[in-house]
Amino acid sequence: QVQLVESGGGLVQPGGSLRLSCAASGSIFSIYDMGWYRQAPGKERELVVFINSGGNTNTADSVKGRFTISRDNTKNTVYLQMNSLKPEDTAVYYCNALLVVHIGGPMQRYWGQGTQVTVSS
Repeated sequence: QVQLVESGGGLVQPGGSLRLSCAASGSIFSIYDMGWYRQAPGKERELVVFINSGGNTNTADSVKGRFTISRDNTKNTVYLQMNSLKPEDTAVYYCNALLVVHIGGPMQRYWGQGTQVTVSS
């Protein structure tokens, strides 16, 4: 069974930084995309940034220049460095991975349980 476990959320003042981590574990043959989504109260879940197996990234305009995604394929882990945080970045951040469990199997998308990020003075 595949699990995505996030860590690193918390409370930070505006202008501060946080680093989120997400580790994928279990029976995994190959991971394609890994990324982060977020959902603020009363709003729909939205893409923040993702990175594919080749290292190419896709970043939401709202976080460009402030958030950076990186990936350690040896650890099946993705990181999100968040700088210059704003109150509007407050949300639950969800890790997401598109992967194949066994050779020849279908690509499947998995979600983490979410980690709260609160930006407030």
